[in-house]
Amino acid sequence: MLTGNLNLKVFQSLEALASLTTGGEGRDGPASPSPVYKVLGLVEAGFPSPAEEEMRDTLSLDEFLVSNPDASFLLKVSGDSMTGAGILPGDLVIVDRGQTAKSGDIVIAEVDGEWTMKFLKKSGDTLYLVPANPKYKPIRPQRELKITGVVTAVVRKYRQGQGAGGKGQGSRGPASMDGE
Repeated sequence: MLTGNLNLKVFQSLEALASLTTGGEGRDGPASPSPVYKVLGLVEAGFPSPAEEEMRDTLSLDEFLVSNPDASFLLKVSGDSMTGAGILPGDLVIVDRGQTAKSGDIVIAEVDGEWTMKFLKKSGDTLYLVPANPKYKPIRPQRELKITGVVTAVVRKYRQGQGAGGKGQGSRGPASMDGE
């Protein structure tokens, strides 16, 4: 079994859901439009700078993250073989089945009958899969390699919010350095 494999049941479920699109009628009825969020400015991830709170633009996360809704789907990540690429267990990845995979892309692939997510690499005419964790070795298919889609985005939730019955702390603002 390949390390960091995605659950085969997910892919079997995809076949059953293949006719659903984000813009059409699904199991729960019509898809609702994505909210549009205000882009207020930039924030430094390095040294602090004076805050600018002016509206710069608006952004739909659907449009920003999904360029091909009819051919895209989400998968929940298990395993740690892609941590070096910033993809952690529990993250969601957005996968586009409509893109042609190129060497260097992160792909969802079936290799010798087992599913995995890895970097696609090409050496001459040979394709193989490379993890982003030094604990694991590259995977060279013995019989067959099928690319299902290209990973186009990662979604990570850091904290559960207070909506829909969740128990978040609300909007207390940033925590102080001593944890208060």
